[in-house]
Amino acid sequence: MIKTSRAKYKLLGVIYTWCLIVASYLEWMLKVLREAVDLGGMPEEVYTMLSKPDRILTVKIPVRMDNGKLVIFEGYRVQHNNALGPYKGGIRFHPEVTLETDIALATGMTLKNSLAGIPYGGGKGAVRCNPKQMSMRELEQLSRGYARAIAPIIGPEKDIPAPDVNTNPQIMIWMVDEFSKLKGYNVPGVFTAKPPELWGNPVRMYSTGFGAVVIAKEAAERWMDGFEGKRIAIHGFGNAGQWAAYWASKWGAKIVAISDTSGAVYDPNGIDVELAMKVKNETRKVINYPKGEKIPDPSAPLFVDCDILMPSAIENVITKENVNKVKARLIVEPANGPVTPEAEKILYQRKDFIADVPDILANAGGVVMSYLEWVENLQWYFWDEEETRQKLAAIMKRNFHKTVDGWEKLKAKHPDKLITMRDAAFVIAVDRVYRAMKLRGWI
Repeated sequence: MIKTSRAKYKLLGVIYTWCLIVASYLEWMLKVLREAVDLGGMPEEVYTMLSKPDRILTVKIPVRMDNGKLVIFEGYRVQHNNALGPYKGGIRFHPEVTLETDIALATGMTLKNSLAGIPYGGGKGAVRCNPKQMSMRELEQLSRGYARAIAPIIGPEKDIPAPDVNTNPQIMIWMVDEFSKLKGYNVPGVFTAKPPELWGNPVRMYSTGFGAVVIAKEAAERWMDGFEGKRIAIHGFGNAGQWAAYWASKWGAKIVAISDTSGAVYDPNGIDVELAMKVKNETRKVINYPKGEKIPDPSAPLFVDCDILMPSAIENVITKENVNKVKARLIVEPANGPVTPEAEKILYQRKDFIADVPDILANAGGVVMSYLEWVENLQWYFWDEEETRQKLAAIMKRNFHKTVDGWEKLKAKHPDKLITMRDAAFVIAVDRVYRAMKLRGWI
C-alpha cells in the first residue's frame, strides 16, 4: 500500500512538472513573439494576429488493439498562420503531448519557415499515445486513423505534415497511402520525409545535421578564419548529432567530443566519426567507442576545450548555472532550445564569444529539405542526391548571411541593448509574415 502511494505521488509529480514545462514553453514562445514585434518596430496588430492560431482541430482515433480492446486516442492538428503559404509542421506521437504544446510548436514553425525563406506557414500535429508500447499493426492503424481524421483540412496546397518525435518515414507513407485512398489517386505531396522508394529523397535522412554544418562552416569562414581544423564538440549523438559529426569531419573539422545517455568520449586528436557511428548504431552506446577518454557524464562535450559547440540533444542543457563552464567561442544549435535565454545573455557578455546561432536557423535543414521534396512531388520530377544537397546548402547559406546582416542592422538600431543573433532571427521571421499579412490586407 505504501509503495503504491509513493508511486502514485511520484507520477503526479512528473505530470505536474510536465504541465509547468508546457505552460512555460507556450509563454516563452509568446514572449519571444512580443519581443520581436517590439524590437522590429511592428504594429500591435502583428502580435494580436500571431498570438493565436488560425485553426485547431481535435480528433478521436479509435483503434482495435491486439488484445481485442477498443482504445480511443486523442489527436490534434494546429494550423497557426498561412500568410506565406500552406501550413507546414510535424506530427509527434507521445504520451504527454498537450494542445498547449502543439500551439506553441505550430507558432514556432510559422517563424522557422518564414526565416528559412520558404513558401510555408506554420502548423503542428500530435497524438497522445505511447508508440513504444504499441505493435506495428496498432501503430499502422493509429497512423491511418489520424490521417483520415485530419484529411479534410490537409493537402499539398493546404497543409503538409511531416515527422516529429516518435514518427518516421514509414508512418508518413502509411498516412500518404490512407489520404490517397480517400482521394482515389496518389497524392505524394501531402506529407514529406517519405521513404526514398516512395517519392521521398535520401537527403532527408541527414538533412538536419547536414544543414547545421553548412551553417557552422559559413560562420567559421566569416568569423574564425575558416572551418578546416576547427575543434568541434557535439552533445547528443542521435540523427542530428551523428550527421553533424559526419559532415563536419568530411569537410575538414576535428570532432573532439561526442556523447549520448551512456556517457561521453573525448579525444583532442580527433574522433573517428564513421567508427563512432557504427558503434552507436550497433551497440546503442557511444561509450563503447574503443578509443579516446571515456567520461561518465553525458554533458561533458558542453564544457570541453573546443572552437565550436553543437548541442544536438535536448532543450535547456546550457543554463545560467553551468554556462560559465562553456569554453567554445561559437555555438550552433542542431537541437531545439539547448541554451536558455538567461545563459545566452551571459555568453554574449564574454569578450571572446562570437555568437550562438539559434535553432530556428541552424536546424532548419529538415524543413528546407521537406520543401524540396514537396517541390519534387508537385512536379513529379526528382533531383539526384548530389543536386539536392547543393540546393539545400544554397538555401541554408543564403539564410545564414541574411540573418547575420539583419543582426548587424538591429544592433546598430539599438546600440543601448544587448541584441543576440536569436533576437535578429525572430525579428526577420516575424517581419516577413507581417509584410505578407499586410500585402494580403489582413492587417
